[in-house]
Amino acid sequence: MRQMPPAHPFDDDKLKEECGIFGIIGVADAANFVALGLHALQHRGQEAGGIVAHDPEQGFNSVRRFGYVRDNFTSAKVMEALPGPIAIGHVRYSTAGSKGQTAMRDVQPFFGEFSMGGAAIAHNGNITNAEALRRELIERGSIFQSSSDSECIIHLMARSLQRDIPERMEDALRRVEGAFSVVAMTANQLIGVRDPLGVRPLVLGRLGEAWVLASETCALDIIGAEFQREIEPGEMVVIDESGVESRHPFRARRPRFCIFEHVYFSRPDSILGGRSVYETREAIGRELAKEAPVEADIVCPVPDSGTPAAIGYSLESGIPYAMGIIRNQYMGRTFIEPTEQIRNMGVRLKLNVNRALIRGKRVILVDDSVVRGTTSRKIKEMILDAGAKEVHFRIASPPTAWPCFYGVDTPQREKLLAATMTEEEMRDHLAVDSLKFISLDGLYRAVGEAQGRDNACPQYCDACFSGDYPVEPADMIEKGFRLKTAAE
Repeated sequence: MRQMPPAHPFDDDKLKEECGIFGIIGVADAANFVALGLHALQHRGQEAGGIVAHDPEQGFNSVRRFGYVRDNFTSAKVMEALPGPIAIGHVRYSTAGSKGQTAMRDVQPFFGEFSMGGAAIAHNGNITNAEALRRELIERGSIFQSSSDSECIIHLMARSLQRDIPERMEDALRRVEGAFSVVAMTANQLIGVRDPLGVRPLVLGRLGEAWVLASETCALDIIGAEFQREIEPGEMVVIDESGVESRHPFRARRPRFCIFEHVYFSRPDSILGGRSVYETREAIGRELAKEAPVEADIVCPVPDSGTPAAIGYSLESGIPYAMGIIRNQYMGRTFIEPTEQIRNMGVRLKLNVNRALIRGKRVILVDDSVVRGTTSRKIKEMILDAGAKEVHFRIASPPTAWPCFYGVDTPQREKLLAATMTEEEMRDHLAVDSLKFISLDGLYRAVGEAQGRDNACPQYCDACFSGDYPVEPADMIEKGFRLKTAAE
């Protein structure tokens, strides 16, 4: 098993993106379009990527590689091995399967050969009953090739008695709990599915006579496709030469889209729920300024994810916005093999303080979240070393106190700062002049819910903040995870 360096070797203090999926049907050399789409979705997973394509003469072909799309799917030799008018792809950050290591066997898309032909699937999300399903399938004779939860879908499809691939997929996904947005393909069909809660995003686009499925609208933009609509929660679309067929194979439920997609995961140039992610993040900053004002000289983002919220905070508060921290855009995952001395440099390899701007100032630092708090402490120290008079943290999300089980790699609960400390204790731990998080109601207002959170029927999945899990994480409960009690 090949050991892979972490995607951010000097920053383990961010929630890691889940995965990105993309598919297209109806163009010559579809794999080239998939590679472009995956490049636009690279922020959703940097460990590995894969593409499966089908050609009427050559059949199914696949290429799976470790690392970035730009390093693996830009050579003519690789792309010539993926001919055909239909293809799907996946970029991965492991949330299930091998942790800390990525095995090639876990890299998607996964492929299966059925009696009615082959099919490949790419999955974004996390199956919360995967271990129970895996045990059941192995007892019945299934032989797994990976440690990924997503492979359960292929095995469930193989055991289905339905007559075609889409129906087998419906049958399989009815057994699955948790979060799933899936892009799949047969020799002549492109299939997209979202789970009944719609936790993870999936959009439909059109490029001339071709149809496209993608995790985010930014992946449509890169190939010049026109956004048509979001795939609805609980919807399956089956696309072939005759067009798009929509099905609703699951029991209808109230949607619970992941609110953290608005805060951090999605690219700021994407559209979610008919609204610009950038504008939503700016609105979060404005709301944060209303809830947590402070006297200061400048507002600085922690780049890059804190930038839109910092702009919003500045606009609402009237305090000047400034690039007090500069990001080194060219530090890739293979920059150097980190020695102990290099590791001690920490975030300085990625971020540098604009000393002339910071010196003598009262600084508001705006970031998207605090997870372990390790990076926040280092950034605070850098700001003080540069001569800042005061440092105030403003966080564009509520305290992250609970792990996510729906496709985000979250530390164990006891390693989350907000799980063991109050806001005041966190302020003391970070040793800053003040620390304030946006409230959960404030976050809901910023994403367009004027009355805030409906506590009786929450409009989003916000389990990482509230501990309110819309789907019971069965596998984790079996391992001893304790759900939120009434007292909490």
